[in-house]
Amino acid sequence: MPIDSSLFAPVHLAAADVPLNRTPRFLARENRDTLASTLRRPAAPTTSAAHNTTKRNLYNYNMSTSNMHRTALNGAADASSSSGEWSPSSWRTKPIVQAIEYPNPELLAPALAQLQNLPPMVTPQEIVKLRQHLRRVALGEAFLLQGGDCAELFTYCSDGPIDAKIKLLLQMSLVLIWGANKPVVRIARMAGQYAKPRSSAMEKQPDGTSIPSFRGDILNGFDREEREPDPGRLVQAYFHSAATLNFVRAQLSSGIADLHNPMDWGLGHVRDQKLQAQYTKIVESITESLRFMRTIGADTAGQLETVELFTSHEGLVLEYEEALTRCLPRPKSDDNEGSARRASPDDGKAYYNTSAHFLWIGDRTRQLTHGHVEYFRGIENPIGIKVGPSMASDELVRLLDIVNPDKEVGKVTLITRYGEGKVEELLPGHIDAVRQSGHVVVWQCDPMHGNTLSTPTGIKTRRFSSILAEVSSALRIHRRHGSFLGGVHLELTGDAVTECLGGSEGLAEDDLKVNYTTYCDPRLNEKQALELAFLVAGFYRGDGGAAAA
Repeated sequence: MPIDSSLFAPVHLAAADVPLNRTPRFLARENRDTLASTLRRPAAPTTSAAHNTTKRNLYNYNMSTSNMHRTALNGAADASSSSGEWSPSSWRTKPIVQAIEYPNPELLAPALAQLQNLPPMVTPQEIVKLRQHLRRVALGEAFLLQGGDCAELFTYCSDGPIDAKIKLLLQMSLVLIWGANKPVVRIARMAGQYAKPRSSAMEKQPDGTSIPSFRGDILNGFDREEREPDPGRLVQAYFHSAATLNFVRAQLSSGIADLHNPMDWGLGHVRDQKLQAQYTKIVESITESLRFMRTIGADTAGQLETVELFTSHEGLVLEYEEALTRCLPRPKSDDNEGSARRASPDDGKAYYNTSAHFLWIGDRTRQLTHGHVEYFRGIENPIGIKVGPSMASDELVRLLDIVNPDKEVGKVTLITRYGEGKVEELLPGHIDAVRQSGHVVVWQCDPMHGNTLSTPTGIKTRRFSSILAEVSSALRIHRRHGSFLGGVHLELTGDAVTECLGGSEGLAEDDLKVNYTTYCDPRLNEKQALELAFLVAGFYRGDGGAAAA
């Protein structure tokens, strides 16, 4: 199938949940770089009484969240959730789950004040551009690729890890363009994915003691002595995000994404000859197309030398998100008149979360009357909602009505995460309910979170076959119901990790210890991620439809 040259149209640089694994970590702690140590603010000393009080508060608060979730599902509460004036701080009037209690709360206000005075990391122009791209995805005119680490660490703010993820996303998008013959919208789980929800606020240690669970570098550290939440980490998260985004911009503007030299991206740790041959075939096809374009004078200088790469993270720590929410002038390119309901008192302005281009609500924080939904309903950014097995169809529609009452096409991305054994049962009903509601959303498959398991030895992992099966089922179900899968949402890394079982290299349980480096959930390595991209590409080309059927 020939490659449509319009897919390489001019593009511009985008400026800018399961219990913690308790098995031994195979971690390269010696890599902790100078930036992390420079930015780290030492926490003020705490008394043992304060420490114990913090433990009790965290435990009691989290144990009450199941009752709060049930309360949030009654219809009368729905109305109160979406009524009244919105402001970046109106979420504070609502109940909230996954809250954090600081042992030194007096340090929180100065940290938030500093964040409020720091410049935005992304601009309204970029946010509006992504919203327009996602509208095309929702209409079936483009495909969304979103991926990155489960939980970023401050130590990942280094040229090697960033480069590896950029190149992997570029390689995957190239395969998807070749397969689907559509433009690919790229969103990285990067430059801000520092927080993770936890099933319990406390983690029991082998000696019988309990310490606060690791909640991500934005709140506390992984090492035992760093588990007390520290407000100074909010500021550290900003600077690490800004540094990461700055390097991404620099790399893209320096030609790392130049389509004239796609083999320069390399295949990193991939040594599989079949996969290398498939990728080389795609590159040769593109190179031939570019050679033809150059011959006829259609290869305009600069138009194929960079791509857009947007940033995203879960909007979990609302204090941080509020501090980086700004009332800014709407870009002239913003044709979304319906969003005037969220405008500030000043004409022509609106509220934008400037910490990332795209944020999502997690499956644990989507209660209709709670703080996270309240915050998300007011920002102009495109948003995602994780949709798990516990989401009822009527609840999903009510949630969409709250966060997108004007039914803006593509404003909301529904990130389904059922698990291999439940997607056939649950996805059809959600597709039908959303269609009948009149909402036009981006349907995105997260095949990672519903397929997490522990080995007999206690190591948290995922089976690559289960990940492929959920994506294959989602592709088939959408086609059967007259819908289409608009994208995939993956936890991945460009490193040669051994965290997910299976794939063509046949990783077994004994192989996990070779290079198991995640601090949270297991990720696809480069080879597994490319295999998944080829599956989706094959489905759209027709020569892989059988695999997805």
